[in-house]
Amino acid sequence: MRLTSLATLATLATFASALTLDITSYASIQQATSLLTVGLMDYYDGYKYGGTPGMFTSPYYWWEAGGAMGSMIDNWFLLQNDTYEATIKEALLFQVGTNWDYIPLNQSTTEGNDDQAFWGIAVMGAVERNFTNPGADEPSWLYLAQAVFNTMASRWDSSNCGGGLRWQIFQWNSGYDYKNTVSNGALFHMGARLARYTQNETYVDWCEKVWDWLVDVQFLTQGQWWAVYDGADIDVNCTDVVKLQWTYNVGLLLAGTAYLYNHTEDEIWLNRTLELLHGTTVFFNNSVMFEVACQGSGNCNNDQRSFKAYFSRFLGLTSIMVPSTNAIIRPLLEASAKAAAQSCSGGTDGHTCGLDWSHVGWDGYYGLGEQMAALEVIQNLLITDRPAPYTATNGGSSVGNGNAGMTSGRTAQSPLDLSAGDTAGGSIITAVIAISIIGGGVWLVL
Repeated sequence: MRLTSLATLATLATFASALTLDITSYASIQQATSLLTVGLMDYYDGYKYGGTPGMFTSPYYWWEAGGAMGSMIDNWFLLQNDTYEATIKEALLFQVGTNWDYIPLNQSTTEGNDDQAFWGIAVMGAVERNFTNPGADEPSWLYLAQAVFNTMASRWDSSNCGGGLRWQIFQWNSGYDYKNTVSNGALFHMGARLARYTQNETYVDWCEKVWDWLVDVQFLTQGQWWAVYDGADIDVNCTDVVKLQWTYNVGLLLAGTAYLYNHTEDEIWLNRTLELLHGTTVFFNNSVMFEVACQGSGNCNNDQRSFKAYFSRFLGLTSIMVPSTNAIIRPLLEASAKAAAQSCSGGTDGHTCGLDWSHVGWDGYYGLGEQMAALEVIQNLLITDRPAPYTATNGGSSVGNGNAGMTSGRTAQSPLDLSAGDTAGGSIITAVIAISIIGGGVWLVL
């Protein structure tokens, strides 16, 4: 929310140093991201007496903690910064749950598919970056990523809307009757990255299945400008699509298609990458990234204020997986990074980041999402200076199990069989957030 005493904090900020950034200087990027990681980890609950490793302070939900750990893994790799290495590793392993599938007991009744997926995406980053491997008595990063994918895939619901994952996993959670892009896009995204890393073509089959379903229900429209929409209720067979566009939805699909092209060299995935990238124009104002569905109206909630972080990460990955896109993506990252840096001039430390990067200076918003988004867009300026994500055949050290997660009574299911699973999926956002999105969002029809 907007601060209630901006004048006071602005005055205090004058006594601290604002964030400065020279996008051509590694030292400048290093200094800027160092300040941003400190600000991000100020929200970390695991440092506090009695705090929980892996969690951030209220009001930040568990899923966003997974997103933040993914950002910190990027920072560890891109900046070669081991300051938080032990903290990241502890967090990733503390939250795995009894069955090593990122369904911990303290989240299991409220957790949705996409909550789980963002932790899966974080450990997929650990896999591809050769992040410090767990001990022999602990699950490997690849095992955890495969377990998340398999448990999500086992919830594919063919009985409504012809397929797809529901919003919520459990029937008692409001939103159980909603299917959305982020749930299915996360499954697609993880499948693409697992396909490239493991060379297992069945992941590609799953990606094709999810893609076709998204197109069939018109969550993804393929006109002159491709658009990726939020989702729809099953009570009308997913025909009344909520036409809100979010950066992280298109980002999940964009990076996924880029990974699939890098892996398969099939031109169809290249064309899909280019079309999705073309469609991201809606999220840039004079080349500066913004969250079009809520930012202009000033009603972005805590979740939505972090979406640009994942979008920045996925743009960076796309530019590596499909190098021809770098000529388009690089100027957008540079313009957005410069704008984000100048927004990081608030708070008592003088480098707290804002939400609206086009605003001159700090706009008075602050939080984990704002800090994470600025960190990701700036550190992804280094994406082409470091090795591309590893695979199992070119240096990746993490070893997994294709049946990961399919234990404790679920061993009869085949996680990579296209007919597997008829139970329901889930999503990131809670019922309260769902109401605010559908009731108060900006509707975009392109």
